[in-house]
Amino acid sequence: MSNFHNRYDFVLIFDVQDGNPNGDPDAGNLPRIDPETGHGIVTDVCLKRKIRNYVQLTKGFLRPYDIYVREKAVLGRAAVIAFKELGIDTGQESRKTVPGDLVSTIQELGLPEGIEFEPGEEEASGELVVAPDADKKAINAWLKDAKPSRQVTQFIKTVLKDAKPRKPTAEETERGRGKMCQDYYDIRTFGAVMALKSAPNCGQVRGPVQLTFARSVDPVVTLEHSITRMAVATEAESEKQSGDNRTMGRKNTIPYGIYVAHGFVSAHLAAQTGFSKDDLKLLWEALCNMFEHDRSAARGLMSTRKLIIFEHENALGKAPAHALFDLVTVKRKKDESNALFDLATVERKDESKPARSFADYTVTPAAEIRAGLPQGVTLIEML
Repeated sequence: MSNFHNRYDFVLIFDVQDGNPNGDPDAGNLPRIDPETGHGIVTDVCLKRKIRNYVQLTKGFLRPYDIYVREKAVLGRAAVIAFKELGIDTGQESRKTVPGDLVSTIQELGLPEGIEFEPGEEEASGELVVAPDADKKAINAWLKDAKPSRQVTQFIKTVLKDAKPRKPTAEETERGRGKMCQDYYDIRTFGAVMALKSAPNCGQVRGPVQLTFARSVDPVVTLEHSITRMAVATEAESEKQSGDNRTMGRKNTIPYGIYVAHGFVSAHLAAQTGFSKDDLKLLWEALCNMFEHDRSAARGLMSTRKLIIFEHENALGKAPAHALFDLVTVKRKKDESNALFDLATVERKDESKPARSFADYTVTPAAEIRAGLPQGVTLIEML
C-alpha cells in the first residue's frame, strides 16, 4: 500500500426510478423529503452502508479490508480480538463449575454477550465463563428480563462479581486504535468511535473520507401503491378469509429523482489512519458500482450516473471545495415538444413534462469544467 499526499473533493450524481432510495423509519419508511422544499434526501449513512457492502462483497472479511460496522455485528468483539492479538491484558475473567442440577437450565437459557457456558468432558458438566470486559449492567438487565430461577440467578451473579476488567493505558489504547485502523477498511476510511463500555477502549478515529447528504436536483413526488400477496401467513387468517387468502400491503416509491452528493478526502487524516492509494482506488470503484450489487424491489432502478473528482496537487488544496462544486451543474432540458402558444397574447408558454429519466437532464461537460479549474487542480471523470 502506498500513501498519498493529495486532497480530493468529489461530486457523486445518481438517480432512482420507481423506487425508494432511502426510507425514513420514523415516517413509515417513506422516502426522505425536505418538508420545506419537497426535495428528496439520501443520508450520508445510507451511502456509506452501500460502500461498506460493496467492499465486503468484493474483498470478503479478509484483512485489511474487513468491515467493522456490518450487519448484526457486535462491535465490542473486534476490540477484544485486537487486544488479544496485540498481547494486551484486558483483565481477569471469571469461571466457575456449574452445579450438575443447573447445567441443562443454563444451556437452554441463551446467554447474553460476555458470558458463555463451556461444556465439560463428562455429561451434564461444564463451566460458566464471564469475560473480563463483560457489560455487567447489560447482563443484570438481561437477568431481570429472562427471569431464570432464583438458584440460577444467584449463581450467575456470583460468577459475574469475580470478573475484573482492566483499563488500558493511553499507550495501549493508541496501539489498539492503530490495530483497528489497520484491520478494518471502514474505520480507516470513515472513522469510528471505539470507546465502548463493554470492550477495551480503542479511542476514536476521525476518518479522511466524509460525505454530505445527497439532495435531489428538483422536488420529488412520493407515490403510495397498494399491493396484493396471494397468500396469508397463518391458518387463522385463512379461516377468516374463507380460503380467499390475500394479504394487502403498501409500497412507497419516487417515480424519478436525480440526486447529488458531495465528498471530501483529507490527506492529513489519511496519514493518521493509514488510508492509502489502494484504499482510495477501492472507494472510487465502490462509488461507481455500489448500486449494481444492492438491488431490491423496494429501491427500484438506482444507478451512479457521474463521479466527478477534483484532485489537488498538494495536501492543503488549491481552491475551496464549494468553488469547485459550483463548476458542476445538473439542469433540466427544455421540453421543446411540449411548448404551446397562447393565441390571445401570442406568447410562448412552456409546459414541461415531469422528468422520468437521466436523459431529461444535462450535466456540465468535462471540457467546460476543466476550463474553469484553478491552477493546481486536476479533473478526473470516472463515469
